[in-house]
Amino acid sequence: MMDASTSHFSVCVAEFARQLGQGEMCALAKLYDYTASRLLRYAETLTRNREDAEDALQAAMVRMTLRPKALAGADHPWPYFLKVVRNEALKILRKKRAACSLATVAPIGVTESCQLDQQEANAQIRAAIRELPPAQGEVVVLKIWEGMTFLEIAEVLGESPNTAASRYRYALEKLTHLLQPMANEVTYA
Repeated sequence: MMDASTSHFSVCVAEFARQLGQGEMCALAKLYDYTASRLLRYAETLTRNREDAEDALQAAMVRMTLRPKALAGADHPWPYFLKVVRNEALKILRKKRAACSLATVAPIGVTESCQLDQQEANAQIRAAIRELPPAQGEVVVLKIWEGMTFLEIAEVLGESPNTAASRYRYALEKLTHLLQPMANEVTYA
């Protein structure tokens, strides 16, 4: 179920897409300003790297510039835009795999601190999400931060809604385990 802010966000994206489709290229800058932080967060979940996420976002913006009517013609512009960013992020990952072997990433643990401020907590949550399998991490970002339904997530991923729901359930189980030390720390601080 979409809340009012998520619904408003999707409506604004659709309006920028409509303007872009009508040749108003200034709408591209507005679209970028309005969506970049969310798209970057999503791309970083996929690539596990800020620089690659930025590259994926930029490549997606170039695609929007070259084919503005594609976004404008989409039934649901926001999920369509997410799918474009996802495709660009996956292209980057494929290129990196072809160019070199994957580096092993050491698990990032939860720091021990008596008092966690919000920035530290957010960093720990992002670290825990990075420890999830990428397919589960992207579902968490789309569900929690983007407020999408499993049907919408399935559309972005090209999977069934049941697959999206299963990945979400497994991800929450893992996150509960990974973030338990932080919860205990906050509870007993």
